[in-house]
Amino acid sequence: MSTSNGGTPVLPHGSARDVAAAIRAGELGCVEALEASIARVRQHDERINAVVVRDFDRALEAARRLDRLPADHPDRALPLFGVPITVKESFDVAGLPTTFGFPAMRGNIAASDSLVVQRLREAGAVVFGKTNVPVSLADWQSFNPVYGTTCNPWDTSRVPGGSSGGSAAALAAGFSALEYGSDIGASIRNPAHYCGVFGHKPTFGLVPRDGHALPGQIVPKDIAVVGPLARSAGDLALALHLTAGPSASDAAAWSLRLPPAVHGKLSQFRVAIVTSDPTAEVDESVQAPLRELGEFLAKQGARVSFDARPDFDFEEAHRLYVLMLRAETGWSIDDATFGKQLARVGELADDDHGYEAMMLRAHTLRHREWAWLNHRRYEMLGAWERFFRDWDVLLCPTAATPAFPHMQEGERWERMIDVNGRGQPTTTQLFWAGLSCTFFLPGTVAPIAQAPQGSGYAGLPVGVQIVGPRLADLTTIRFAELLEREYRGFVPPPDA
Repeated sequence: MSTSNGGTPVLPHGSARDVAAAIRAGELGCVEALEASIARVRQHDERINAVVVRDFDRALEAARRLDRLPADHPDRALPLFGVPITVKESFDVAGLPTTFGFPAMRGNIAASDSLVVQRLREAGAVVFGKTNVPVSLADWQSFNPVYGTTCNPWDTSRVPGGSSGGSAAALAAGFSALEYGSDIGASIRNPAHYCGVFGHKPTFGLVPRDGHALPGQIVPKDIAVVGPLARSAGDLALALHLTAGPSASDAAAWSLRLPPAVHGKLSQFRVAIVTSDPTAEVDESVQAPLRELGEFLAKQGARVSFDARPDFDFEEAHRLYVLMLRAETGWSIDDATFGKQLARVGELADDDHGYEAMMLRAHTLRHREWAWLNHRRYEMLGAWERFFRDWDVLLCPTAATPAFPHMQEGERWERMIDVNGRGQPTTTQLFWAGLSCTFFLPGTVAPIAQAPQGSGYAGLPVGVQIVGPRLADLTTIRFAELLEREYRGFVPPPDA
């Protein structure tokens, strides 16, 4: 088995860049790398159920073609030459179904690749399957009536997160070398945190979403983005470089040049840290690793503050996010449901800011009300911009807890997770999703710990969310790279 420069086996848990380097060096064949991934899927995926759409035969044909290329062929220099990867089920892959977990969409066979898949293939990647999602990509679990339930490789009694839960599980289990997901409510960041891998939610609009939609969904979504997940922060940077840029319709007029990372050493960073908030309390199993990380950064010479905040009310920002999120995702409800929800809104108390109440209001917003929310969003975005004049990144939780047990009954706001011994609706965690989502900011998740013994989450992965200024994606990823090098990197699950 080929190894990386540090002597670590490239397969099954190495980085995509290390796999590509081993192939370029002749230490590993494209077919050999793919067959190793397929073998792991066949051996372990029955208990995890991550790679739910399998395209092994066509992938093997593609890998054989790559292996037959002469040694001096220019394609052998491609950054992902021969690297076996999977993508989230919601991305179109020519010849494969795109269902978003809806049984009625089983026959929706993609005629062509999504733009992200096209760009990854052009970089040399071999796509051998698609990974599981919740119905409509709308949960922090990944189960649906088409493909069933995906489990967390760290503990199969627990969720892998969602909606890119299959993506993160496939990476943690060593099935795939690189993944691509989507995020409108922590759907990249939450699974990365739960499964102990890296994930990046790009600045809004940075990566094109062409081919990431069901038929008839032609209007670009507010807030929603697509982005990479990986076992190494360097792979995030590579995948972003390969996929970011104009959509097919914009390519004739503009190109992209992201600003470089602002610093190259942890000691140079100005770091604000939020460990919890009254609106969305965070379990001590997540708070403690964040505090320990802050202490480490301070010892490295970084400027660290646990008190610095952007100048707006966080609770108001949370309500703003939920309203704008559910206004975006609720446009397609049928007329009968809309009428019923409109009647229910008239019965709500003015001070009812529970999740269901906010969802009902969002689904029935008048345009004038939405326009005011959007105005308020840009006022808060201005506060973020002023904040980032003094601070390079803000570190905060990705979710209130590590991975929670499977719970598939009832509405999402009725399902409760254990936060410091008290029940909290799972939807309250949207607070941590919305801090960056509402305002188009990049957010990178990096693993920093395993939850301490003595908690209900002992041994499970804990990640940190790294938020930066708009278009400072390379800065948040660079910070994650430095943490990976100097603090903690990916650790495989015990049974992987």
